[in-house]
Amino acid sequence: MEIWINPACSKCRAAIGVLDAEGAGYTVRRYLQDVPSQDEIRAVLERLGLEPWDITRTQEPAAKELGLADWPRDDTARDRWIAALAAHPRLIQRPIITADDGTALVARTEDAVREALSRGR
Repeated sequence: MEIWINPACSKCRAAIGVLDAEGAGYTVRRYLQDVPSQDEIRAVLERLGLEPWDITRTQEPAAKELGLADWPRDDTARDRWIAALAAHPRLIQRPIITADDGTALVARTEDAVREALSRGR
């Protein structure tokens, strides 16, 4: 499994703590430095079963600068949202865990982290 984190994020640190406590094997991706491509974002969205606006941190300064609140949330704007996430990775909700069964979760709670763990067992 892989976990996308921002080390400054308390939710990310908590998720890592749960993974470590459970002895889980995982790879850390510091997505602000190792920025996911648009294709990687599309793949994670497919695994999540979500749309790009569902994993966008709309209160970030970059979101306000881009005017994301006014962007359509439909298929016509999907690629535009994905491009924005790739260009401004701070907009990506965190942490995201890609589970061993091919799914993914936005793991902002301990329960979500444990759900990701159960999907790999």
